[in-house]
Amino acid sequence: MHEQAARFGRANHLTGITGLPSADARSTGVIVLNAGLVHRIGPFRLHVELSRQLNARGFPTLRFDLSTLGDSGASGESLAREQQVRSDVADAMALLRKQAGCSRFVLIGLCSGAQNAHLVAHSSEAVAGAVFLDGYAYRSTGFKLRHYLPRLLNPARVARHLARHVGRRLRAAPAAGPGFQVEFPPQARVRDELTIMLERGLKLYFIYSGGSSWYFNHRRQFGECYGRALADHPGVTVSFRREVDHTYILVGDRRRLLDDIESWLCTHFPQLAPAREARQAAAAT
Repeated sequence: MHEQAARFGRANHLTGITGLPSADARSTGVIVLNAGLVHRIGPFRLHVELSRQLNARGFPTLRFDLSTLGDSGASGESLAREQQVRSDVADAMALLRKQAGCSRFVLIGLCSGAQNAHLVAHSSEAVAGAVFLDGYAYRSTGFKLRHYLPRLLNPARVARHLARHVGRRLRAAPAAGPGFQVEFPPQARVRDELTIMLERGLKLYFIYSGGSSWYFNHRRQFGECYGRALADHPGVTVSFRREVDHTYILVGDRRRLLDDIESWLCTHFPQLAPAREARQAAAAT
């Protein structure tokens, strides 16, 4: 495995680290996107460990900073945020295509990185799959029952809730929500975009942690949000890890996550014989 720093992009403004397998590189490249404002190493070096583990299995990787994040500068263009993200990821795909001969790509993102992965996966024909860590989901009736019913049936919890509520009213202070909470797009729009991705043949892996419990609290909630047709689609994999925090701070949690992503990638994007890879690459162009 060989890692190399790269300065690239249409304005030579993006900074990233490519990881190229020593031999038998796959035609599928993996691009890891920023998690919020954290630069390309990821929270607790998550992106570094993930990239190196995937390199060992033959996947070329690129972890990079989007425009104005980390060590990347501005492109100098007047673009809306969504178009800026699309253009930056297109530059990233061009770099891996040039350095490793990749013909298709899998995007991986945590939190806002998952939202950016969704944005690009919906619009780019070069994307063959995506891993969404704490990506989009919506509070369903099932979510509310699972969240509130145990509390209502526990008198001690009810008493604590009332005490907190009265205390806040007396202090006139608003309740604090999770620091990473953002406004999601309309649910119907996300459902339609996921449907389009699956119709194009994308493989999608949705992983929700306990850090997303303010909006997602059970694996079956995915079907409650998007319908059984999406939840049962062979291109969809859903996992809920209630005991894990949002940024995978514990080494054991992080190791299990990396192993699961590796296994998912190897299952859906296996190493093919050279002739077959050439035919697939030609079909993708």
